Amino acid sequence: MSIAAVTAPGGPERDIYTVSRLNGEVRRLLEQGFARVWLEGELSNVARPTSGHLYFSLKDAGAQIRGAMFRNRNQALRFKPEEGVQVLVRARVSLYEPRGDYQLIVDHMELAGDGVLQRAFEELKQKLAAEGLFDAAAKQELPELPQRIGVITSPTGAAVRDVLSVLKRRFPAIPVRIFPVAVQGKDAAGEIAAAIDSASSRADCDVLILTRGGGSLEDLWSFNEEPVARAIHRCRIPLVSAVGHEIDFTIADFVADRRAATPSAAAELVSPDQQEWLAHVQHLAVRLQQRLQQTRSESGQQLAWLHQRLQQLHPGQALRQQAQHLDELERRSRLSISNTISYLQSSLQTQHASLGQHSPRTLIHEMDLRWRGLGRRLGMSVQTFMARLQQNLAVPSRALHAISPLATLERGYAIVRTPGGNVVRTAASVQPGDPVEARLAKGTLQCTVDRTDNT
Repeated sequence: MSIAAVTAPGGPERDIYTVSRLNGEVRRLLEQGFARVWLEGELSNVARPTSGHLYFSLKDAGAQIRGAMFRNRNQALRFKPEEGVQVLVRARVSLYEPRGDYQLIVDHMELAGDGVLQRAFEELKQKLAAEGLFDAAAKQELPELPQRIGVITSPTGAAVRDVLSVLKRRFPAIPVRIFPVAVQGKDAAGEIAAAIDSASSRADCDVLILTRGGGSLEDLWSFNEEPVARAIHRCRIPLVSAVGHEIDFTIADFVADRRAATPSAAAELVSPDQQEWLAHVQHLAVRLQQRLQQTRSESGQQLAWLHQRLQQLHPGQALRQQAQHLDELERRSRLSISNTISYLQSSLQTQHASLGQHSPRTLIHEMDLRWRGLGRRLGMSVQTFMARLQQNLAVPSRALHAISPLATLERGYAIVRTPGGNVVRTAASVQPGDPVEARLAKGTLQCTVDRTDNT
């Protein structure tokens, strides 16, 4: 229960506030009295509960203020807010009424100081990565034994001394060319890019080292400039980037063909170890000597074999062998001819005997004898068959003769026929003057009918 006003006995009326009312009015005064403000400070007491809201304190050397950035705002942040990070915020001044805490409601936050550089670094990194400047396929291989090494750096810095010291220790016979540039300052990026282009066009070095010592992000910023990145990308010579300490990364490191953690490490990377090469050369010398001895031995054996082959292939030896071979061929020819003649004679005798066995004379003689025998047998069979037929026909012949018209004719009768061959059986079948033929037992009579008597 709150009391808006109380009148004291004998005194003026007093306006008594509750704590809630006071905090509410103070909050409204703060929010209405201040437009959105920009503040720079260091983050501390950073907390992010499960709600996703961000709570922190923003402080400088003399004071601090609580702040809150709600989830719908902090999801767009491009960096992770952490303790000690210097940031620049845009906020409205307010009051958290339940506790009476004076606070900022932040709707935008970005890195300040190095943070701005870090954001620029990330933006350029994303841009160049999208263009393919970091692709592994574009990286060049480092030479195994460079004929000359180029170093792009400050001629007075510690980095160049470290590089030269390592190169002298590892392989002092390799010459080194220094491309002096400023490695810090507003003109440094242009000098570095120009030196890379110059070294690429000269093409008198087999590998390049781009290096400088450690420093802050601002100190190393020249190696994060876009002109330097593009110069490294178009360089035709393999390039090793060794900028800062092991924990430092620059855009140049991502574009370069190889990155080294330190200048000394870069020198180690591009130079062969002299002792290893000497040991390798000695090993090769031993192998060469062994190979020479082996070759000499093999050559001696081959020479002896060739000498033997030369003797074997001498014209006299070849002629002797050819003469012997000719004699052998003559012997084999004579033997072959003799065998052939013997075979032909034997074959001729066999064919003659076979021809004699299959001669037509013998076959004709045999067929003649057989034909004669068959003729005799046929004659005898015909005679026997005829005799049997005569015997079989005798009785019917006698009976047939007895009733034959010829027998009747022999008794004085005649058969009368008309010219058409019809037998005249009655007198009525002819007319006087018709010619008729009378068949007698022996011969015929040609007659003319004088008259007819039908009785």
